[in-house]
Amino acid sequence: MLASVMAPLWACILVAAGILATDTHHPRDSALYHLSKQLLQNYHKEVRPVHNWTKATTVYLDLFVHAILDVDAENQILKTSVWYREVWNDEFLSWNSSLFDEIREISLPLSAIWAPDIIINEFMDVERSPDLPYVYVNSSGTIENSKPIQVVSACSLETYAFPFDVQNCSLTFKSILHTVEDVDLAFLRSPEDIKRDKKVFFNDSEWELLSVSSAYSILQSSAGGFAQIQFNVVMRRHPLVYVVSLLIPSIFLMLVDLGSFYMPPNCQARIVFKTSVLVGYTVFRVNMSNQVPRSVGSTPLIGHFFSICMAFLVLSLAKSIVLVKFLHDERRGGQQQPFLCLRGNTDADRPRVEPRAQRALITESSFYGEHLAQPGTLKEIWSQLQCISNYLQTQDQTDQQEAEWLVLLSRFDRLLFRSYLFMLGLYTITLCSLWALWGGV
Repeated sequence: MLASVMAPLWACILVAAGILATDTHHPRDSALYHLSKQLLQNYHKEVRPVHNWTKATTVYLDLFVHAILDVDAENQILKTSVWYREVWNDEFLSWNSSLFDEIREISLPLSAIWAPDIIINEFMDVERSPDLPYVYVNSSGTIENSKPIQVVSACSLETYAFPFDVQNCSLTFKSILHTVEDVDLAFLRSPEDIKRDKKVFFNDSEWELLSVSSAYSILQSSAGGFAQIQFNVVMRRHPLVYVVSLLIPSIFLMLVDLGSFYMPPNCQARIVFKTSVLVGYTVFRVNMSNQVPRSVGSTPLIGHFFSICMAFLVLSLAKSIVLVKFLHDERRGGQQQPFLCLRGNTDADRPRVEPRAQRALITESSFYGEHLAQPGTLKEIWSQLQCISNYLQTQDQTDQQEAEWLVLLSRFDRLLFRSYLFMLGLYTITLCSLWALWGGV
């Protein structure tokens, strides 16, 4: 009875074991494994994959600019994130898909097959580029190698029109060893499609991508001709943040300085006002130096204008200081003259008289001279009157010189004002023109 019970159970166990054995396949029995083994078994990656060695291997290139990461004008370096594609045909990696379960595409290790030695001429460094070890190969032998790259390249950056500058940096791809007879280059897409394609560009940075133009050429050298494709990345800066933080405050600061020219030239308050403006200029210049790109080859135009306006400010301030000091010394000398005509008074005994009381003091000194001269001779009286007359003539000459200096410096002040106004107008017109040209690109 036990045997009759166990017989169906053993039958179920045998059926289940057969099903499991049927569903479990060893990896070596798969078509993908056999295909990979067949392709790489007798493959030599050191040899260019052509049956006829006189036939050139054509490598098709494509480029997508993903982001502008950094533009270093001081070191003339551009850092970009690009998606790079290269496609070529390997005549030794083709198969009949009907013999391998209709497998039409397979991934193979890049290190196991021949790959073109394409480099970037402007290349300086590669940062944090992910390593993609596999490439796709289809049944006809076409290989596609796609990879993202963070390229650090040399670029001639011009900052003269900052912040309305447009930069044009090139990325030139070429074979480092193979001439055009062995490795030729071509476009995977048409140059027009590459130029206007900005669908993957991250347009939320300081820079805006305008276009990526491309051109094919052959570089001739002593070793032969080398095919190369040059991609020109044209970009422009977003200027709004610099207009708000630099340009508008600089114009307001210049207008405030222009207002000081309406104060009297011989006014000491003007010196205090201009000194305060000069301190503001200095602080603003320090803040501006942290935002304006520094380049050895070119200086931003706003830096030139700002330096010229600062020179006008220093010149006007120096003129005001010299004028006030000159007039102050003249007046101090004129205040001491009437006491030299009095007898019996030393320098320590002479009182200090304000300018508005000088005329009254002259009259009083004449009477005081007459009082002292009563016991003396007429010669002493004549000497006192002559001294007073000389003082009045000296004072008139001083007033005349002061008036002449004021007229001369007033003319110079008007010349500075007009020059300053002209520079401010030219500065504003230039910035507006650069902005208009920037918008028309």
